[in-house]
Amino acid sequence: MSQVLCFDLLLPEVGEVAGGSVREPCPLQLRARSPPSQQLQWYVQLREWGGVPTAGYGLGFERLLLFLTGVQNIRDVIPFPRWPLHCPH
Repeated sequence: MSQVLCFDLLLPEVGEVAGGSVREPCPLQLRARSPPSQQLQWYVQLREWGGVPTAGYGLGFERLLLFLTGVQNIRDVIPFPRWPLHCPH
């Protein structure tokens, strides 16, 4: 059975607000899943030499504000909204 260490935070009527994951720290697992191309060999070598496991997340701040304020349009919570054919500068 395969599993991943990741998450997605979904909120009603807003959608995905945050997502994150933990990187695979084991070079043997990395090679077993897919042999790295020459361009990605440095990443596997970095794992072979040691290092700490890494993780991260991304937060959609405007979507979180949309949920917290109850505003209907995301343009109303973005400090500098932009859309096609609307660029005052």
